[in-house]
Amino acid sequence: MPPSSLRVVYAFAREMHPKTSEVFIQYGTAGFRTKANLLEHVVYRMGLLAVIRSRVKNGRTIGIMITASHNLEPDNGVKLIDPDGEMLEQSWEEIATRLANVSDNDLESTTEQIIKEVNADMALKASVFIGMDTRYTSPRLAAAAVHGVIALKGTPKEFGIVTTPILHYCVRCRNDNTYGTPTEEGYYEKIVGAFKNIREKLPVGGEYTTTLYVDGANGVGGKKLNIIKKSLGDELDLVLYNLGGNGGKLNLNCGADFVKVSQQAPVGVEHKPWQRVASLDGDGDRIVYYYLDDKEKMHLLDGDRIATLLASYITQLLSACGAQLRLGLVQTAYANGASTQYITQQLKVPVTCVKTGVKHLHHAAQAYDIGVYFEANGHGTVLYSENAKNTIKKIAEEGEVEQRKSAGLLLQYIDMTNETVGDALSDLFLVETALCARGQGARQWMQAYTDLPCRQLKVTVQDRNAISTTDAERVCTSPEGLQTRIEELVSGYSSGRAFVRPSGTEDVVRVYAEADTQQSADKLSAEIAQAVFDLAGGVGSRPELPA
Repeated sequence: MPPSSLRVVYAFAREMHPKTSEVFIQYGTAGFRTKANLLEHVVYRMGLLAVIRSRVKNGRTIGIMITASHNLEPDNGVKLIDPDGEMLEQSWEEIATRLANVSDNDLESTTEQIIKEVNADMALKASVFIGMDTRYTSPRLAAAAVHGVIALKGTPKEFGIVTTPILHYCVRCRNDNTYGTPTEEGYYEKIVGAFKNIREKLPVGGEYTTTLYVDGANGVGGKKLNIIKKSLGDELDLVLYNLGGNGGKLNLNCGADFVKVSQQAPVGVEHKPWQRVASLDGDGDRIVYYYLDDKEKMHLLDGDRIATLLASYITQLLSACGAQLRLGLVQTAYANGASTQYITQQLKVPVTCVKTGVKHLHHAAQAYDIGVYFEANGHGTVLYSENAKNTIKKIAEEGEVEQRKSAGLLLQYIDMTNETVGDALSDLFLVETALCARGQGARQWMQAYTDLPCRQLKVTVQDRNAISTTDAERVCTSPEGLQTRIEELVSGYSSGRAFVRPSGTEDVVRVYAEADTQQSADKLSAEIAQAVFDLAGGVGSRPELPA
């Protein structure tokens, strides 16, 4: 673009999307995420950056998703999606942060510097897909993204309200037409179609029932399931709650994050004893299950449980079809210690532990022929290498009769999987298929192993960067003395384990603790929260020990 055209771009930015706050904002695991009223200039600039990224990738399509996922409605966020449908390459996070925070007067020089730095050919065509969640601030932010894309002569395509994983899927398909059709309808055809095909081959029996209650978090995932529901027939009877009507607020006392962190059932859902419930998060990229027993006690089936169920079922199919493939499971330090023990000792499946953040799990899962990755919060999926797909396909075509049958089921299971990113809708269908195939209800699923009681807390600090960690965030390296204090506290509890890590999006330190009883886990987490407050610059009231 000639310099005169660029000057018009930056004049437009100052006029239409000016930087109105000096609050520093950082691109983290989930992109940018903060109060919606601080984001308009950021999203405009991400429109610029998406065009530059597209041109660096030789014109391949980049995605921009407007969402704050499981945060409450006043927040919003934006993140970029790379051509394979994966998170933005980590080396570009610093570039995004730099561009978002410069003054309006420095926007022109900074953008031109980035273009030179990444060697972008600005004469190439650029394509950007844009999606948004259901927040009332999302349309205005999506418009800012469109303006940014157009400003650098890119071509935007707006998908409107979609789940985050649907946009990831469409970006992948646009750049790799062998993966599917890059539309919302194409997503349904592939993933829901595979579910219906495989379920037609599986008898319903044992403790499994086709009725599933769903907490939609008053977000986009529930709305999309309401569309899908009509096509499922008798294969799955979805009873949907928290679809955004009747005054329900996005993620408020509902949704996967609320259920996981508070370990309480969401409001707005009618319950029956032993009835399994799937709880989605606001943008449809996380899912956890739970049920209430006959005494109304909640039993949580989180990302660890989903991972072990899927890994176990895939292992069963691999064994039945005779495929010699390396399957592994990837977790974070948040994974319950009992789940890791079950996976390694009972399933005999290798486990890799990585830093929190789906990009770290995704990368580690690629080291296996079949990599199952889930965070305990319910964000995860399964990755299949080309070698795995080709091996299974060959068995489906040339194996013995029973081998062909199992390989055929596994191929359908692969098609049901959104490999680009954690996807609550895809994961729901994977879970329901595995439970149906095994004739299991939620209680039988829960009986695989017994979780160690745990508790998560967060401590507000002056600067989250005061906390540094190593060994997949399981060991704290600064401030000095904090790890020693954690180890001293943990040593006083049976089956004790704990770690702390800085948030990727706000000035808080997250505390996780496990022990042999809930009372001990609660006390241990509170003691460690006090240590963080004392040694890492706590703000506000010092955490109190439980009564």
